[in-house]
Amino acid sequence: MAMANASDETRKICSHCDRAIPSSNIDLHFVHCSRNLERCKVCGDMVPKKHAEEHFLNTHAPVACSQCSETMEREILAMHKGENCPQRIVTCEFCEFPLPAIDLAEHQEVCGNRTELCHLCNRYIRLRERYNHEIRCTGVPENVVGPPRDVRAPERDQGPQRRPPNDFSRKRLLLTIAITGIAVLLGSLFFQRKTESSQVH
Repeated sequence: MAMANASDETRKICSHCDRAIPSSNIDLHFVHCSRNLERCKVCGDMVPKKHAEEHFLNTHAPVACSQCSETMEREILAMHKGENCPQRIVTCEFCEFPLPAIDLAEHQEVCGNRTELCHLCNRYIRLRERYNHEIRCTGVPENVVGPPRDVRAPERDQGPQRRPPNDFSRKRLLLTIAITGIAVLLGSLFFQRKTESSQVH
């Protein structure tokens, strides 16, 4: 019964922190609240007065991004570095080369226009069109319409002689992945050291 009365007790809004406080405790709460807490002028949170400066420095004080030198609040710095910084390192979707995000579009415009030989149909395909080509490729060379009429039946049954492409393509893909992994690792280590040395200075 006592618990029900406590929950049904009327509440008043503290004029200092705007919290709803049971009426019987409002005076005591207000004295403690106004003595120990203050409202952050930036985010409006109530913070202990003795930690107000620390709260501002850790949360709202402007800091410069070590990669692009843009100034922003500390609390959004990590998101900026991971998603928005024009100097963050990204990889080209065609060659997996690591480079600053600001240079990616120009690089991929050139890189995507490079061609590679399709070992199934012996045509040179632009890298930007490679995925769609691989889905549609029939494996028949473009310049072969059909076997000549005078070809004997056994030769016709064998079909055009082609090199088995899968093994070569697989080895080439694995080599590309290995080189790319090493390049990304070296790039990230280089930029990590660069970032650490700039923070020390």
